[in-house]
Amino acid sequence: MAKTIAVCNQKGGTGKTTTTINLAAALAALGKKILIVDMDPQGNASSGVGVNKNEVKESLYDVLIHRISIHQSLIKTSFANLDIIPCNINLTGAEIELVGVLSRETRLKKAIEQIRTQYDYIFIDSPPSLGLLTLNALVAADSILVPIQCEFYALEGVSQLLNTISLVKDGLNPDLHIEGVLMTMADFRTNLTNEVINEIKNYFRDKVYKSIIPRNIRLSEAPSFGKPINYYDAASVGSIKYKELAEEFLSANKAVNI
Repeated sequence: MAKTIAVCNQKGGTGKTTTTINLAAALAALGKKILIVDMDPQGNASSGVGVNKNEVKESLYDVLIHRISIHQSLIKTSFANLDIIPCNINLTGAEIELVGVLSRETRLKKAIEQIRTQYDYIFIDSPPSLGLLTLNALVAADSILVPIQCEFYALEGVSQLLNTISLVKDGLNPDLHIEGVLMTMADFRTNLTNEVINEIKNYFRDKVYKSIIPRNIRLSEAPSFGKPINYYDAASVGSIKYKELAEEFLSANKAVNI
């Protein structure tokens, strides 16, 4: 059974989609069977692995709203061991359409149950909000990976996210926990970056990954070519750091399962 991880931070611009794509691809390159569920209506995770979201016939929207089998929307990417459930702008309407639906918070969880045996890890790229789509992601997930940008307002909104996690644990998913906190877009030329990293470590303690993702132009370029960083430029510092993160992630999960 796959472990399902929601990559979540309602604050935009934290490297959430970048982390979803590149951690997933790094794990896939290490031989793990990986599925990405693109739950952000912008569809950047889909285009980031080479899927033309405008040509997708059956997307996550159809899975959530029309209850089609999740197998019908599954796309095998051109990268080994990496599949995706894509989305497009249609998903924007799902927030409204789900409001009056019975068991609206568990739609994604029930869909994912159909394919959990086929993968080692499932990553859900959540939207930068705390609406019904993110709620579906949190209910479906075993754990949450929180990317936090190394900037002055790094912890802004994190308390709101933690409060939402607490509410979900109380009512809908009692086993939900934080998988880890990832520092992104670090610029070690500034004192601010080091101050923010220390602040995050003091707040989250051992949940913070040792791997820190730096600002890297190649990471920014890769999505426009529809490739994860390890396929776009394997020698870049961004690729190296995401490989380190994948190894740290696997090591932590192996320790838990022993």
